Amino acid sequence: MAFREVHVIEAREVLRLWLHGYSLRRIAQAGVVDRKTARRYVTAAEELGLKPGVGNEVLTDEVLGQVLDRVRPAGPGVHGASWEFCQKHRGFLQERVDLGLRLTKVQKLLLRHTGVSVPYRTLHRYAREELGFRKETTTVRVADGEPGKELQVDFGRLGRVNWNGAVRELHALILTASHSRHMFVWPTHRQTLEAILEGLEEAWRFFGGVFPVLIPDNTRALVAQADACDSKLTVGFMEYCQHLGIVVDPTRVRHPKDKPRVERAVPYVREDFFKGETFIDLADARRRAEEWCRKDAGLRTHGTTKRTPLGVFEAEEKPLLQAVPDEPYNMPSWVETTVRLDQHASVLSALYSLPIDFVREEVEARADHKLVRFYLNGRLIKTHPRKQPGERSTDPSDYPAVVREYAMRDTASLQDRAAGHGERIGEYARRLLEGPLPWTRMRLCYRLLGLVQTYGPQRVEEACRRALDLDVVDVTRVSRMLAKALENHPDSPIQLSRAAVVHLRFERPSEDFAAVRNNPDKNGGSNG
Repeated sequence: MAFREVHVIEAREVLRLWLHGYSLRRIAQAGVVDRKTARRYVTAAEELGLKPGVGNEVLTDEVLGQVLDRVRPAGPGVHGASWEFCQKHRGFLQERVDLGLRLTKVQKLLLRHTGVSVPYRTLHRYAREELGFRKETTTVRVADGEPGKELQVDFGRLGRVNWNGAVRELHALILTASHSRHMFVWPTHRQTLEAILEGLEEAWRFFGGVFPVLIPDNTRALVAQADACDSKLTVGFMEYCQHLGIVVDPTRVRHPKDKPRVERAVPYVREDFFKGETFIDLADARRRAEEWCRKDAGLRTHGTTKRTPLGVFEAEEKPLLQAVPDEPYNMPSWVETTVRLDQHASVLSALYSLPIDFVREEVEARADHKLVRFYLNGRLIKTHPRKQPGERSTDPSDYPAVVREYAMRDTASLQDRAAGHGERIGEYARRLLEGPLPWTRMRLCYRLLGLVQTYGPQRVEEACRRALDLDVVDVTRVSRMLAKALENHPDSPIQLSRAAVVHLRFERPSEDFAAVRNNPDKNGGSNG
């Protein structure tokens, strides 16, 4: 079977269900991964000391990363040779399947025809996915189930609306409790994950609790890969289910009888709630839909149960629902991005720094309203506070020490590094950096530190001391003095103190050069 890399959220879901006591068979039935894959992750978790019943608190990002390191194989991510062989002989297989032959017989005929034995598991998957093998046309009536357990979800088209001169299609997210038939309707223009989660959040408020099992259809916003036995949820929806602790059981493609309670409600909502009514806008439609669910749909006598859905729900289901979280769900966005040469990765038009070891790496970023988390092969490698588009979050510790000060314009750290070589060197660096825009003179400090590396801290310390005595703040002069070894020379000009300056013969006092301004009198003349 071809290798499919399991997403970190899917791996977390497998371990979460296992810690709750789910067997491998039940995990596979939940549609997360198949039983063999689930066994590999559970085995790795057991090797790390995890056991069912210890709670989800132990399933941290670090533990999950260790599990992924143990079980993640290096696979090509494509179908294997057996699948390609079946594809090559598709016509031969299609003809036999259309004749109604059993797959075991088809396997024998293929071996006789080609001389190649294809594994039955691969042939079965290929026949089901590519050849339409065993497409069921009948179903059975499913029991209502226990009160407060299942909530069936579906999208239904209501019709067109004309609001402010714009004609748009109006749909409705319809949620029906399997036991009581009490339902919630959320009108919307879109069928995106954001719109669905918004409707689910409003549904929990409407019902006063959370149903532990959802039975949705195979809309692309919820189900990434639809399959009768092995459906794959989208990462965003799977994470939402983990947040609430609920289990999802997607229906089969084009099998409306898998969720008959909500399917029967779609035409009822369209006819009784929408048609013949006039709505001001979307907010008005949503407000009136909730009122209709409570009074009209909730208080009617249901044709099957012969009871009012609202009454059954209030008495038998509502007390059994899970508590609604205090805060609304903070919906994250998953982004695949590349760490650029400047050690930053772009996530939703904002930049975030990562350590230099991850330059050019393809990483996954999870961005919610507060944090942005970066993952590489399922392991958490960096966390940043969420920034607005156009902003940047840079962690100085991500940079190597040799470039950290320059990249962050950290003049204080640069001055401390200079002071570590000597008191006078630190003072000289402070003098170099004082004044406005100190970062524009950082190169002078780097040159001063370069002199320390070339001539040693003792000689540079002495040169800086003598330069400061004469108030000479010039790295070039200090460099020349060190190059000529004049920092300790008695005849060096730098040795001259202010008292040893020779007065010139024709030297005049500074007062002789002062300009005296005469104040003009009232008539414009001078006083002198």
